[in-house]
Amino acid sequence: MTHPENRPWRGVLVATALPLREDLSVDHDRYAEHCSWLVENGCDGVVPNGSLGEYQVLSPEERARVVETAVAAIGGARVMPGVAAYGSAEARHWAEQAGEAGCEAVMLLPPNAYRADERSVLAHYAEVAGAGVPVVAYNNPIDTKVDLVPELLARLHGEGHIHGVKEFSGDVRRAYRISELAPDLDLLIGADDVLLELAVAGAKGWVAGYPNALPGASADLYRAAVAGDLTTALPLYRQLHPLLRWDSRVEFVQAIKLSMDVVGRYGGPVRPPRVPLLPEQEAAVRAATEKAMAAGLA
Repeated sequence: MTHPENRPWRGVLVATALPLREDLSVDHDRYAEHCSWLVENGCDGVVPNGSLGEYQVLSPEERARVVETAVAAIGGARVMPGVAAYGSAEARHWAEQAGEAGCEAVMLLPPNAYRADERSVLAHYAEVAGAGVPVVAYNNPIDTKVDLVPELLARLHGEGHIHGVKEFSGDVRRAYRISELAPDLDLLIGADDVLLELAVAGAKGWVAGYPNALPGASADLYRAAVAGDLTTALPLYRQLHPLLRWDSRVEFVQAIKLSMDVVGRYGGPVRPPRVPLLPEQEAAVRAATEKAMAAGLA
């Protein structure tokens, strides 16, 4: 199968944190400004309604408006919304909404209301692909308990349901197997703390967390890494890794929002059932962020 000519999922796409006011309502003006700021500071686009965007605790009205806000801020070609939902009909609805808003790609988790079997996974992706918007799969076996192993990704790609995959398993060996089984399937870095390993292995993009706080340094790191410029990339990766590893922890939303606050952006609170960081976690994130700032990375 062939790709769409345009591959809008390539490059640094920031899984945007969603600014909430103190009363936990969504601050759409602040979100629009954040999307613009990320692109101005070297990122290629945004992924609204990912896990970092707390999509599971948004109302349908909020979720739709977040996508529209991002598109109005930076244009639909640079916006790849998460369209995950428990049911295939609802996920397809969100893919259709994204297409109507002007987006040129969407990101989709496998069914995650239960531990789905392979036939359910194939049916889910087929249904959402039917919306006509190119789909990037999101493999997060840690949280979803459904593993899109390379063989299954190759089948999804071969049947025309997906064009790329955000790989969050943390198993960097998979990059090579995916490229053997499905050479035209774009591998996207899915966890910040394996960025260098997956970039060297041929990743075509990064669905990124920590650029919410440090877009410039993060984009520089990505571009050096995919260019094979390890002289630039490796020292930068070592400097940023104490922060990047929070992207793979349970408290990733709180950590990234705190880093945003520390660098002088607005991170703000999270919605329940998430709770604030423990004092020792907050101290660790704060210290690592301040160290990155002192090194000129903010």
